[in-house]
Amino acid sequence: MALLGDGTLRGWGWNSWGQLGDGTTTSRSTPAQVIDPSDPTGFLTGVTAVAAGASYTVALLGDGTVRAWGSNNAGQLGDGTTSPFATPTPVQVVDPSDPTGLLTGVTAVAAGLFHSVALLGDGTVRAWGSNWGGQLGDGTTAVSSTPVQVIYPFDPTGFLTEVTAVAAGNGHTVAVRDDGLLRAWGYNENGQLGNGTTSLFATPTPVRVVDPSDPTGLLTGGITVAAGYFHTVALLRDGTVRAWGGNFSGQVGDGTTTASFTPVRVVDPSDPTGFLTGVAAISACLVHTVALR
Repeated sequence: MALLGDGTLRGWGWNSWGQLGDGTTTSRSTPAQVIDPSDPTGFLTGVTAVAAGASYTVALLGDGTVRAWGSNNAGQLGDGTTSPFATPTPVQVVDPSDPTGLLTGVTAVAAGLFHSVALLGDGTVRAWGSNWGGQLGDGTTAVSSTPVQVIYPFDPTGFLTEVTAVAAGNGHTVAVRDDGLLRAWGYNENGQLGNGTTSLFATPTPVRVVDPSDPTGLLTGGITVAAGYFHTVALLRDGTVRAWGGNFSGQVGDGTTTASFTPVRVVDPSDPTGFLTGVAAISACLVHTVALR
């Protein structure tokens, strides 16, 4: 998916579930424009961010609402339904608790395998879709076809707050707080939650480090995060990168293929420090990771 400067979207590739949003299920080897029959132009407009899941797409609009299209087998489109059929044009993500009936006030979106995540302007997080691993963060493993609020029992409000960035993987979700600390929840068989265990957590758990010099025992200084299928990556304020979780393809970047249940520093033999430095952005896919310096 590509977001253009005029707020429209183009998509290309596999389209069996309508994830390109062009009103068809025809795969495309060249970009097709995402349509919206409810828009006077006939196309989806006003988009400010986009995220692509396994076979569906989520878009954030400038008014803080969210549209989604493609597969909806687990309710990942967030319109209150589940369907075994393709949804090849955008539907609105709803929120029965909002006076408008729609999810509003969103500032960022993320798409996992079959679950979606939204960061709101008040620093809270909503999630919907597949939840077999507890990736929605509501304390259950029940599917939800509408957004649920991510809870955090240790917060006075009972919910996860002060979040500045989110990422969604296969069956796990990660958030960065404005204090630079990270929280993760969901499926954890490969240690992708970074808390030193391989146990499932249906509510957020702190990402930890094994570093005697760090009195907090927590990973600090995070500014953004990315989630792959079995691993997680964090960009720190000093421009270095930490990664953890499954590593059978070397996606953690520590020079090994051994899984790490807590964050390790990404190495770079060509750097005088021996580590990857000066990084400005990160991205994680199925079993590989990319960094932009």
